[in-house]
Amino acid sequence: MRDFKTVLALSPHTDDVELGAGGTLARWIEEGKEVFYVAFSIAEKSVPEGFPQNILEKECRQATKSLGLKGNDISIYKFPVRDFPKFRQEILEIMVSLRDKLEPDLVLVPSLRDIHQDHRIIAEEGRRVFKYTNLLAYELPWNLFSFEASCLIALQRRHVDKKVEAIKCYQSQKHRNYTGEEFLSGWVRSRGIQIHTEYAEAFDVMRLVF
Repeated sequence: MRDFKTVLALSPHTDDVELGAGGTLARWIEEGKEVFYVAFSIAEKSVPEGFPQNILEKECRQATKSLGLKGNDISIYKFPVRDFPKFRQEILEIMVSLRDKLEPDLVLVPSLRDIHQDHRIIAEEGRRVFKYTNLLAYELPWNLFSFEASCLIALQRRHVDKKVEAIKCYQSQKHRNYTGEEFLSGWVRSRGIQIHTEYAEAFDVMRLVF
């Protein structure tokens, strides 16, 4: 694979990319790669009682900053949660604009096997728009019956710490059992064992361009 310099991370909802690839993004930013982050929904209809409806946008900006992303490299859209199939064309057009503007070498998307309807739309439209680009699908195991971990990216403890710190920014989501530090650390440890390293994140290779 040719060396890549520009990464575009596509997140259906705020926190999806941080959960699936937060450590990897922290590593790539540390290495000097240019990373752009796009979230398509702040899931206003799913915000727990007691929080303002825009809380996830605020938490996302804090989380991405903790990973090392620059504010100008973050875009957040407000498509309604669980309704992405109704907005498929608009989402595709946003991706086309991103492709033409950024010309990314590598794009991160959810898995095509993800059972969440919003995640599937981002995965499917991402594959259509970025079919000439390196494409990796990140792992969100609570939405998957199976996952082909054909790419494992080794992480250092400092990258894992940044991922955990980013997820902690999502105080409105701390009731979800996959946002706890114990789970997050165990998850990256289990993937690290597969490549004889301490920590790793797993991806499914959708397209590899040499």
